[in-house]
Amino acid sequence: MIFLRKLLFPIGGLYWLITFIRNWLYDLGLFSSKSYDLPIIAIGNLSTGGTGKTPQTEYIIRLLKDTYKIAVLSRGYKRSTKGFLLANAAVSAAKLGDESYQIHTKFKDIAVAVCENRQAGIDNLILNSNPDIILLDDAFQHRKVKAGFYILLTAYDDLFADDFILPFGNLRESSIGKKRANLVVVTKCPQNITEKNKNEVKLKLNINVPVFFASIDYDSNVYGTENSLSVSDIISKEKVILAGIAKPKYFIDYLTSGNDKVMIFPDHHNFSENEISEIYNASKDKILITTEKDFMRLQGKIPPNNLYYLPIQSKFVSEKEQFETLLTNWVKSYTK
Repeated sequence: MIFLRKLLFPIGGLYWLITFIRNWLYDLGLFSSKSYDLPIIAIGNLSTGGTGKTPQTEYIIRLLKDTYKIAVLSRGYKRSTKGFLLANAAVSAAKLGDESYQIHTKFKDIAVAVCENRQAGIDNLILNSNPDIILLDDAFQHRKVKAGFYILLTAYDDLFADDFILPFGNLRESSIGKKRANLVVVTKCPQNITEKNKNEVKLKLNINVPVFFASIDYDSNVYGTENSLSVSDIISKEKVILAGIAKPKYFIDYLTSGNDKVMIFPDHHNFSENEISEIYNASKDKILITTEKDFMRLQGKIPPNNLYYLPIQSKFVSEKEQFETLLTNWVKSYTK
């Protein structure tokens, strides 16, 4: 794979030029971006995935939902439907996309929608739900909409400043795109990160752009549709660990005792009948623990008595109050 990427390095130059010209035309106003009269917060990254967008989106939902009427709009990656779709009681993970369906199942009191065309999605949400605030999940590159506030995520062990543009690296656009960020969250940090470690993170940002550091906080229980189990009780037992996410190492390391069967699939993977049969056979005498996102696609296909998921949350390792104050003050200033 590394050798192939080196061969593709010249294509990266062409891709860089295309994305640079596109952003430049938007910056000049020659390509139009639509603004809205309500606060829109875009959460995204410069890389292809694995920065913890969904946990960060859920963090912001929890922060704002008791004060404001929240709506979340996503593309609905790898869903089976097209166009605008507003989550309802009859929707499924296949129709809505696993991440949007996960948010819908956890936050029943907010509007969750998907649409490839973000302008159309926002217009439909305003018409159907009349929200106070819209969160755009994974929308840093969607320049047709001009959000009021941009939150850029980058993983601690895979910083955008150390990466290259596709296909040689994993960046969707040049790191120049960081200039659109109102703040940056370095995600997946060690929980015991020191000030020295933080100072070693070099992102080459504008001096006025604040940087926050967050870690992944795993739950102490795993959950099924019928009951929950303590991680401490099951950690030493032989089990099946399944992950279909961009960077599964953290998840696997947290759960495995070394004698488990580990099954890894691509991010947002749609499981075939043969794969479901393989998963069932591997786990019929053991418990199967998967990510919350994968659980959304596996429930109803694997017997519920041995299918569990491990929830995660984004947790700021420091400056939590500063992050929340900065964001809520911006929302207040916008809604006056």
